[in-house]
Amino acid sequence: MRFMILIKANPATEAGVMPDQQILAEMGQFNQQLVDAGVLQAGEAETKIEIRQVFEADDFGAELTPELREQNERMRAQSAARK
Repeated sequence: MRFMILIKANPATEAGVMPDQQILAEMGQFNQQLVDAGVLQAGEAETKIEIRQVFEADDFGAELTPELREQNERMRAQSAARK
């Protein structure tokens, strides 16, 4: 299971204000806990944030039929080709 952590914009983030030392220390402690648990893939966010699960095709089981899988793969390929 994978998760993406998002930071919602606020006046400070929109103005480019960087996190202070305390926030960075807390973020480091949180990230270390994730590393120790073996689940951290990347750590580019502070700790007071929204967390959402990232679903992959296999997470949908039999409901994602071969036809729907093919459609999803075509859409991903088209999107990647535009980058």
